[in-house]
Amino acid sequence: MTLRIAVLPGDGIGPEVCAEAIAVLRALNLDLELHTALVGGCAIEALGTALPDEALRMAQDADAVLFGAVGMAKFDQDPTAPMRPEQAILGLRKTLGLFANLRPVKAYEALLDASTLKPEVVRGVDMIILRELTGGAYFGRPQGQSGEPPNRQAVDTTFYTEAEVRRLMVTAFELARGRKRRVTQADKANVMATGRLWRQVAHEVRQDYPDVEYEDMFADACAMHLLRNPRHFDIIATENLFGDILSDEAAMITGSMGMLPSASLGEARNRHGHRRGLYEPIHGAAHDIAGKGIANPLAMILSAAMMLRWSFGLHAEADRIEQAVARALDDGLRCADIQQPGTTVLSTREMGAAVIARL
Repeated sequence: MTLRIAVLPGDGIGPEVCAEAIAVLRALNLDLELHTALVGGCAIEALGTALPDEALRMAQDADAVLFGAVGMAKFDQDPTAPMRPEQAILGLRKTLGLFANLRPVKAYEALLDASTLKPEVVRGVDMIILRELTGGAYFGRPQGQSGEPPNRQAVDTTFYTEAEVRRLMVTAFELARGRKRRVTQADKANVMATGRLWRQVAHEVRQDYPDVEYEDMFADACAMHLLRNPRHFDIIATENLFGDILSDEAAMITGSMGMLPSASLGEARNRHGHRRGLYEPIHGAAHDIAGKGIANPLAMILSAAMMLRWSFGLHAEADRIEQAVARALDDGLRCADIQQPGTTVLSTREMGAAVIARL
């Protein structure tokens, strides 16, 4: 079958890591139909908007989207900028209805010493952080800053509907049934009304899954237990802001954010009957290393594997990519972010080639 993919490399190291993911896909001799467009800061500079109409139409017409990273320092340094690179990814999630973000966190045996945690704590970790994507403080209104010094003020509104919570929790329980059958729901029900809604709806959904173990946990306590006993977790289901924070924290279990892929899924199906999704590494644009050829492409490559699995049903091909990544690590090959004594440090392109050689 033809895999129609919208490739949106974005800013910083996005184009570099996307190139290696595409090379790995081509090495599998898949029938690829690739369409590329600008998004993020580079699109603002060239076209005046973070998410041009062409890019949005391309994503809507595609079976799946491969997304690199967006962000530019000059926009971060100007809080009053009317357009921000991050509006590209937020707009894509909202328009495509991508409400569930799957962030696998897996501790590779070869990288146990790369983690900031002790090897005996990290060994055997295999979890998914399931983050709600289309609600919460990132989308609630009112939102904004007003006033002049010394009387400036700002507001962000955390807003959720019962339907948004329910569909995320159903996804969590369905995922757990195919794994270790344990769901942890992380909220702040002690101080937030939205947290109490999350807990109420989660308790209702759990009644349909008596075969799945369930627990509530405050998000701050969850952050602590992620470092204290990460093997306890299977599926962590949580709202947008907490999911963003907890998954970045969990990156340290693997040794680097350069090792964590993600999939953003909705309810819509593509031409092949599978879930249309957007696939991206969780790291940012990392402009400080852009163009130096030292970015770690493995999270992007693993995101491409997730794309084959979820949006095309190509499980064997996805397995081949994941196994090739593991073999490259077992052979002592590293990028700069995960280098260890006695290992061989490779460039971005060399790491991509190493994965291809082990397919």
